[in-house]
Amino acid sequence: MTDPVHARISDIVNSHDVVLFMKGTPLFPQCGFSSRAVAILERIGAPFESVDVLQDQEIRQGIKGYSDWPTIPQLYVKGEFLGGSDIMMEMYEAGELKQLLSEQGVIAA
Repeated sequence: MTDPVHARISDIVNSHDVVLFMKGTPLFPQCGFSSRAVAILERIGAPFESVDVLQDQEIRQGIKGYSDWPTIPQLYVKGEFLGGSDIMMEMYEAGELKQLLSEQGVIAA
């Protein structure tokens, strides 16, 4: 039997090119890691959907099992889990995040 929370998360992840599960909203992030993740995406001009896990306890707990990743924020690109803010920062600094989003057709090259 499919977990209904995982089904909801899967729908969200597969309905948008870029999804950031975060604490708070892009305008009002509720933690430093979420704030950094938003800043990185905005800096490279990537449009993204955000999900405020503080507003939904099922999603907040479910996303950790869905990705098998213990922390939030979590970034998904084209349905694939990319990582949290540390991985995003490393990829951003190396130019890999912008390259990946460009290759995936999310942002212009």
